[in-house]
Amino acid sequence: MSLRLKINLIVGLLTLLFTAAVMALQWRSLRESVHEEVVAANRVAAQLLERMSWRYAAQGTPALVGFLQGVGRVRSTDITLLDTKGKELYSSPPSPYKAGRDAPAWFERLISPTPVTQAIDFPDGKLIVRANASRAALDAWDDTVQLSGIALALLVAVNALVFWLVGRTVRPFGEIVTALNRLQAGRFDVALPRLAGTEAAAIGSAFNRMVGELQGHIDTERRAVRAELQLNASRELTRWIDQHVEAERRLIARELHDELGQSVTAMRSMALSIAQRSTGVDAEALQAARIIADESSRLYDAMHGIIPRLAPLVLDSFGLTEALADLVERTRQSQPGVAIATDIELGNTPLSAEVALTLYRAAQEGITNALRHGRAKHLQLAVKVDERAVRLSLHDDGGGLPAEGWQRPGHYGLRWLVERVESLRGELRLQPNAPHGVQLHVHVPLPATEIAPP
Repeated sequence: MSLRLKINLIVGLLTLLFTAAVMALQWRSLRESVHEEVVAANRVAAQLLERMSWRYAAQGTPALVGFLQGVGRVRSTDITLLDTKGKELYSSPPSPYKAGRDAPAWFERLISPTPVTQAIDFPDGKLIVRANASRAALDAWDDTVQLSGIALALLVAVNALVFWLVGRTVRPFGEIVTALNRLQAGRFDVALPRLAGTEAAAIGSAFNRMVGELQGHIDTERRAVRAELQLNASRELTRWIDQHVEAERRLIARELHDELGQSVTAMRSMALSIAQRSTGVDAEALQAARIIADESSRLYDAMHGIIPRLAPLVLDSFGLTEALADLVERTRQSQPGVAIATDIELGNTPLSAEVALTLYRAAQEGITNALRHGRAKHLQLAVKVDERAVRLSLHDDGGGLPAEGWQRPGHYGLRWLVERVESLRGELRLQPNAPHGVQLHVHVPLPATEIAPP
């Protein structure tokens, strides 16, 4: 049911109740008026007839009949003259007032007083005076019909006027509903004009503000989606580049290990063989052979120091635990004054090559920075699997972070590492370590397939 119809029904009901109250009061007034008129007229007529009838009755019945015929119709009274045997000698004629018409019987019964009959006895007969409210009831009926017609016309006019006024009043709400439907359909450029009425204007203004805010949020969401898509594309590109760089590093590392390593080893063996043969024969050839052997040894050691930085081949062959142990051992050998404590608990959890390489690079970059920039003497490396993630932490007692932070120019390794961790949907945090030093935390979530069964 529409608001317009509801308001119209309420106003119509109130008007009907008001009309019913007026009609009830009018009914009461008419009923009292009819009662008063009929009773009073009947009483007066009975008193006059009683006095006059005795005078004419003394002259005989014909004289009384002549008197009654001369009197004719008395309002609200029926007069009947009977002889001693009950035979009707005279009856008052019908009323000429509104002749031929009568009020409905039910209406006359409701509005008329209780009929009153008086009998006046004479020696030659009886005069009966009976109250008759038919004409008064007819007047009351005519007044009631007229008043009802006026009330009905007023009810129709008031409802029509209210229906029209309410229609004009609620017309802006139809525009609001239309605008809301268009908004629901995806038309976010909809706007309401200035609506008539204080409430409608306030709703329209609020609607336009809401649409403006909604457009702003939608634009923001679109920009965020585009940025997210671009970020994802950038991450995918970064991962693709990292994969190819790592592949090239592995290729170079294997070439160094397999080809150049064997060549350097062969050079050293040949130099040692020449030195052995030149002993006591050619001093200059002996010295040159020994120099070549020594340089070959240094080149071999330098090459084996470069290979793990290019690509940790031990990671591919033995896994993350052995690769980190090899990294720590090589650090201890190159830095005799540094103590490194390890706590690596991976158990039987299989890690993807990408996750394992990222954690290895994080440990490698963290140890390098702690020794090179922080001049740390004690380091603690821990790697553990926790629920659905693998966590790496590295604590050192070095000089701590610089005042401008690690984002300052020069820390390209950390920036690259952050991008690499974020490409795996992980998190890297670098913060001060109490009382001094730096804490490096890496958190990488693992797919369900990488979680070891309980």
